[in-house]
Amino acid sequence: MFFGDIMLEFINKFIWAIATSFIILSSIYFSLSLGFVQFKFREMFKNLFKKENREIGITPVQSFFMTLGSRIGVGSIAGVSLALHLGGPGSIFWMWLSAFLSASNTFCETVLGIIYREKDGKDYKGGPSYYIRNGLNKPKLGTIYALIILISFVGGFVGIQGNTITKSFLEIYKVPKFVIGIILVFFVSIIVFGGLKRIAAISSKLVPFMSIMYIGIALFIGIKNINVISQIFKTIITSAFTLKSIYGGFLGSLIIGIQRGIFSNEAGLGTGSITSSTSSTDSPVSQGYIQMLGIYVTTLLICTATVIIVMTSNYSELVLNDVNGIEITQYAFKYHLGNFGNVLLFLSVLLFSFTTILTGYYDGESSLKYLFSNIKDKHLIILKVISLFVLFLGCIIPSETLWSFVDILMAGIAIINIYALFKLKGDVKHELRYYNLKKYDKINKR
Repeated sequence: MFFGDIMLEFINKFIWAIATSFIILSSIYFSLSLGFVQFKFREMFKNLFKKENREIGITPVQSFFMTLGSRIGVGSIAGVSLALHLGGPGSIFWMWLSAFLSASNTFCETVLGIIYREKDGKDYKGGPSYYIRNGLNKPKLGTIYALIILISFVGGFVGIQGNTITKSFLEIYKVPKFVIGIILVFFVSIIVFGGLKRIAAISSKLVPFMSIMYIGIALFIGIKNINVISQIFKTIITSAFTLKSIYGGFLGSLIIGIQRGIFSNEAGLGTGSITSSTSSTDSPVSQGYIQMLGIYVTTLLICTATVIIVMTSNYSELVLNDVNGIEITQYAFKYHLGNFGNVLLFLSVLLFSFTTILTGYYDGESSLKYLFSNIKDKHLIILKVISLFVLFLGCIIPSETLWSFVDILMAGIAIINIYALFKLKGDVKHELRYYNLKKYDKINKR
């Protein structure tokens, strides 16, 4: 390993230790100060299916699936396996706990995103850059956030997803990498050139399908191994308080998970509020409730599905060096389903990565619109072409160094975003009080 790589790894771990501490502390604070808003499941489902008749923006359901598409990344497949490898089964307990706590961050981000968003023709644009500029009156800090998103998502994250898809396909059939790149670029270009409406429409169709498919695979494997399921959950809980699982779970699975494709959710990073701000709803709190559901779907359903698939295999017998997690999941799929398991895993990776590419591109486009408020649609073609070129490069070149670089940038936006959430916490509390007063008024009038 070169000196530069060692320094990059050190910086990566150091800044993510800070970012993760920020996320954990803010999660605890907002959980307490907002009355554990993340446990009000009735409000979440009620608002998800509430009809909106406004012409501006996309529907709340489309916004939900679009944001969920960005949350359910390959980290839900590889990140969970990595947590098991490093922290043991007990790390999963801490993963679940972190989901419940960090959902409060998602609520705050979403509420602020709706409050401070701006119109963009027949759509909306919003996110941390906007509430940093319009709420904190710190346009320079908002610019820094937007620049980091633009560089890390369009300049790196999109390429990394392409790289993951390519690696998974090569496990099934050996073809030149550039062929996979050309095919992937072709299909992505059809969608991104269609704009927000098409991205939202495709996401709202793909995300439910891929989620049900992946959970279905886990259910099939779980039923086949029903005699060990109760023991698996018992092991997860009883081993959660050993020194190994506390380090590998509460800290390790958070740090490694958030680093590797945003392990189970984007809570604390603020990126989810970029897409959720496009919703047609005019109620910040309603959208906040809706987006918290995405945290639970990602971590409690998708990631737990991976846990069942992996822990019902003999994964602990693997001898691995420089592991990133995907090889453990590949082993588990093949263990249960033979060579067909490789096909199903590729299909899962393809769908998870594809929706992440689409929403990742949109996050970059939204950031560019923040940097250049008067930018024309014809100028956005340049960004689309660059994104597609990066996607193609990601399919044909190694991505290890790129991963570390993007990881550091992601930690930076987490720190900036948590700072903004604390500064604007009064706005979130005000909106929640107003929402509750309106709700109680309606009840009293009945």
